[in-house]
Amino acid sequence: MRRRFSDAIVALAGDPTLAFLTGDLGYMALEPVRNALGIRFLNAGVAEQNMISVAAGLARAGLRPWAYSIAPFLYARPFEQVRNDVCLHRLPVRLVGNGGGYGYGVMGATHHALEDYGALLTLDAMTVLVPAFGADVAPAVTRAHVLSGPSYLRLGLAEEPSGSEVPPFAPWRRVVAGDGPVVLACGPIAGTLLAPLQAFEKARRPRLWVVSELPVTTLPLDFLDDLRAADHLIVAEEHVAHGGVGQAVALALAKAGATPSRVAHRHAVGYPSGRYGSQKWHRAECGLDVTSLLALFDEREAMPSTDDSQ
Repeated sequence: MRRRFSDAIVALAGDPTLAFLTGDLGYMALEPVRNALGIRFLNAGVAEQNMISVAAGLARAGLRPWAYSIAPFLYARPFEQVRNDVCLHRLPVRLVGNGGGYGYGVMGATHHALEDYGALLTLDAMTVLVPAFGADVAPAVTRAHVLSGPSYLRLGLAEEPSGSEVPPFAPWRRVVAGDGPVVLACGPIAGTLLAPLQAFEKARRPRLWVVSELPVTTLPLDFLDDLRAADHLIVAEEHVAHGGVGQAVALALAKAGATPSRVAHRHAVGYPSGRYGSQKWHRAECGLDVTSLLALFDEREAMPSTDDSQ
């Protein structure tokens, strides 16, 4: 998704208010952005706290800055600056974190972003955008650029099968139709499910929904209709349970009086074995791999269930 992100920023380069800051990252991806923006492209160095404060100052001066880094260096290290300099003033600073979830694999916990959107959504006026597919990146960038307040764009690896056709980017969308359980996915993990779910016969095929904009405030009527028909919800996200999509949706369903009788939440559980591996390996350890998720659709699954990852 990095290259698509770079292309999307270049497409907006004609806006004189756009400025871009990087924490000395983006080699072999951001060079086109640097060339297009000239003096509006700033390498802030390995100084993320200062980078966020500079971005806040640029926003206060009337610009619409973007700040880019590896995800945990963007939300965890400078959290105080994001809170005090950006969010308390509702400034239009766009944070871009690359490598959401276990994206940086064997580089370990320091480079993993398992609680990023949960932490940032505790802050005033923050909007989070999580592209699920490669084609989502450009419209997500455009969406963030026009927001009047702060936003966080979580980038990962596009994992949908080549040539896949999915509905256009939207906060919520159904990407696979069927008569089976409702699966709600956040982020690129949705791409890993496209082909396996489409292979089901319609009567058992899970209905795959993708949520790409947070916080969860209201639930789409079509989603509620699907859920009432299925009475079975599975939420999958590469993020810890606390502050995640699963908890937010559970609260929204409780308020709507629409909680299904069967619920499963698969999410990041940290490092059960105390070891590090590839993103694929960590997903399997958390039950977020395709095989584990498909097992949840088995009609013999015990019920009810609230958390199948522990």
